[in-house]
Amino acid sequence: MRVTVSGLAVVGLLAVSACTAGTSPPGAVSDSARAAAERPAASPGAPGPPVLTVDQAQAALIGEADLGVPWTAGDATATWHDGLLKATTGQPDCQRLLDALYAEDLVGAPAGPQAGVVLDDGDDAAQLRYQVDASHAADVDRTLAWLRTLPGTCGRFTAQTTAAGAELVQVADSRLSGLGDARQGLRVALTWQASADADPSTLTLDVAVVRVGDDAIVLTTGALGTLPADTTEQVLHIGVQRLAQVREKGRAQA
Repeated sequence: MRVTVSGLAVVGLLAVSACTAGTSPPGAVSDSARAAAERPAASPGAPGPPVLTVDQAQAALIGEADLGVPWTAGDATATWHDGLLKATTGQPDCQRLLDALYAEDLVGAPAGPQAGVVLDDGDDAAQLRYQVDASHAADVDRTLAWLRTLPGTCGRFTAQTTAAGAELVQVADSRLSGLGDARQGLRVALTWQASADADPSTLTLDVAVVRVGDDAIVLTTGALGTLPADTTEQVLHIGVQRLAQVREKGRAQA
C-alpha cells in the first residue's frame, strides 16, 4: 500500500523502508555484507569477527507466519516518508534522531551480514521493519546509551518538514522487559495540522534496539494513529529467541 502527502493531508501506511533508489528487497543481504561475513580471527584483545553468516542472519528474521493475521509480507515504500520524516530542527541530538529515522539507520553500518523484512497490517494501516545486524557489542551499546538520553534531551521539540509544515515531535521511553543482553525502546509521536481548522494528525513510531551477544535486532513499527497493541513486545520476544537459537546452532556447527 502506498500513501501520498498532498495538500498537507496524510493518508496511508507507515513506510519503514527508506525512500531511496536501490533499496534492497526484504531479506536481502548486500555484497559488502557478504564480503564482511568471513573475516579472519582477530588477535587476542581485539574485537572478534562477526558470528553470524549471511544465511544465519536471514534465518534469524521473523515472518508473517510468526504474527499471523492481519500481518502480511510487504515491500512498498510510502511516499509520505519524505514528507514527514525528512525534517529539520535546531537541536543537534534531535536532528540526529530525525536523520536516523529517515535513513532507517539507528545503529550505523553493521560489522557483517545484515538482513531485514517488512510486514504490513492493513487492518490498522501499520507497517513494521525488522532487521538483524551482525555487529560488535561495544558498538551496539554506544547506540543504546545514546537512545537512553533522548527522552530527556528530545522529549518535546518542533521540526520543520518538507511537505507537512511544522510538526511537534515527542519522544518517550518504552519499557522493554528483559529482552536480550541489553535493550532500549522509544515511542516517537510526530503531530501536525494540515490547516488551522483541521484536526491534528499523528504518526506514531515504536523503535527498539536489542543486543543479543554481539548482534543487534532493530525494530521500527508505526502507524498513522494508534499502533497495534503489544506488537513490539511480541515481535521482539520471538526475534530474540530465534536469534539466540541461530547463534547457538552456529557455535555447535563451528
